[in-house]
Amino acid sequence: MDKKNALRAGALAAGTTLMMLLMSSPALALTRDDGDDPGPGLSVIQTLGLYVLLPLALFAVIAGLVMALDRSKIRVTKPSATANSGAKAKA
Repeated sequence: MDKKNALRAGALAAGTTLMMLLMSSPALALTRDDGDDPGPGLSVIQTLGLYVLLPLALFAVIAGLVMALDRSKIRVTKPSATANSGAKAKA
């Protein structure tokens, strides 16, 4: 891509980003909507448990089940270095 096209693409990306930032209005998040009923907030410990520890535990359980229930008997092993060096010495 030549310099002119790169400049054009950068200007388009910057313009699009600027327009998106100007069009979005975070101040509207401060006003309550009809029927809005937020619950109580989470503590730091609850937030870390929900968004960090729970996914890690779920990943560990799924990985453990996959490894425990793996019934395939085919195991691929790498040939040892001594077997290769013996073949090279004969040649």
